[in-house]
Amino acid sequence: MCTTCGCGDGEVKIDGEHAQHEHVHADGTRHSHDHDHGHDHGTGEAHEHPHAHAHQHSYAPAHAHAPGLGARRMVQIEQDILSKNNAYAAQNRQRLAERGIFALNLVSSPGSGKTTLLVKTIEMLKGRQRVAVIEGDQQTSQDAERIRATGAPAIQINTGKGCHLDAHMVGHAMGKLELPEDSLLMIENVGNLVCPAAFDLGEAHKVVILSVTEGEDKPIKYPDMFRAAKLMLMNKCDLLPYVSFSVPRAIEFARRVNPGIEVIEVSATTGAGMDAWLEWIARGAVEFEKPRLERLGT
Repeated sequence: MCTTCGCGDGEVKIDGEHAQHEHVHADGTRHSHDHDHGHDHGTGEAHEHPHAHAHQHSYAPAHAHAPGLGARRMVQIEQDILSKNNAYAAQNRQRLAERGIFALNLVSSPGSGKTTLLVKTIEMLKGRQRVAVIEGDQQTSQDAERIRATGAPAIQINTGKGCHLDAHMVGHAMGKLELPEDSLLMIENVGNLVCPAAFDLGEAHKVVILSVTEGEDKPIKYPDMFRAAKLMLMNKCDLLPYVSFSVPRAIEFARRVNPGIEVIEVSATTGAGMDAWLEWIARGAVEFEKPRLERLGT
């Protein structure tokens, strides 16, 4: 059991296959499942590494709820976990950069409309941009099946009792996807506005999705996520006439915690605002590609 977020030791599966991962318990002890977990990140070069899969995310002693474990020890364990994750994320980021693959990490609470937004995005990008998707859910492959129905390749990661994706899971999934150069990788994280904020996956940017069926005060209730995001997509705007939601206040709250956050109002159902979202992706991909193109002298 995790000392902070409470997620447990459920088995991680990537497209139905068990993935090796190491659990760090509240007392700092570890155990691991020994499965072959080498992967090539889509480059043809195999990499094998152990996986520290635990979820200590808060440095605030008031959040500690592991009996007999002091706050200092909890911080030490968390720093160890995040350090290992960041090393995996750096490997992912390097391999993505080498192949010119622009990766976005889509994060939100459950039910914000991430998968519907992804489906609409892929449909609008057909013939313009190659897209692959990594889907994160605790159980089922329903979302990956929805993505595959569009013709885009998708890999499903089931985290079991885990509440977020980590860089090692994503690196393994990348090895299973045939990621062409100069493509777009969309990572749909597990629905959770807390833990995914702390875990770098190697993405270029986090994109947080806030639906108008949620409260406009979400950004100040869950500031770490909105602080970590480059863009806030305000989704389901077609429902604004039927809900009590203030768009200006939601934007004000988001910019209170992250003054630089960009905001686009969209409806994945009607398509409103989707052109602005695709333009944002295109601009981001160009900026991402600049260093690589300069290295190649083009």
